[in-house]
Amino acid sequence: QVQLVDSGGGSVQAGGSLRLSCAASRRTSTMYIMAWFRQAPGKDREFVAASSWSTSVTGYADAVRGRFAISRDNTKNTMYLQMNNLKPEDTAVYYCAAKVTEFTPIRDRTSYPYWGQGTQVTVSS
Repeated sequence: QVQLVDSGGGSVQAGGSLRLSCAASRRTSTMYIMAWFRQAPGKDREFVAASSWSTSVTGYADAVRGRFAISRDNTKNTMYLQMNNLKPEDTAVYYCAAKVTEFTPIRDRTSYPYWGQGTQVTVSS
């Protein structure tokens, strides 16, 4: 199984920034789609952002578009999520995920076989 380790979470004030990282045990070029999901207390896990290995295809949830940016460093087998202008409603556990095929919906969490352990992001007002 592919191992994904996500990190970089923390506690910040509203308007602050965080950069999450997701390191994969396999080269990310074989993981055509990598994504970030998040889960707030009492809520379902929801899509945040995703990217193909070349970043030629990207997608963002409406709630984060313009504030979050996904990137990948395939030489380090690492994906990043730069989060700017954080809001209290961004508070959640953030999970990285990966899948080989791009021919399933990138927003569909059930299509991702590989997951990180999650990293907590807390934004205070």
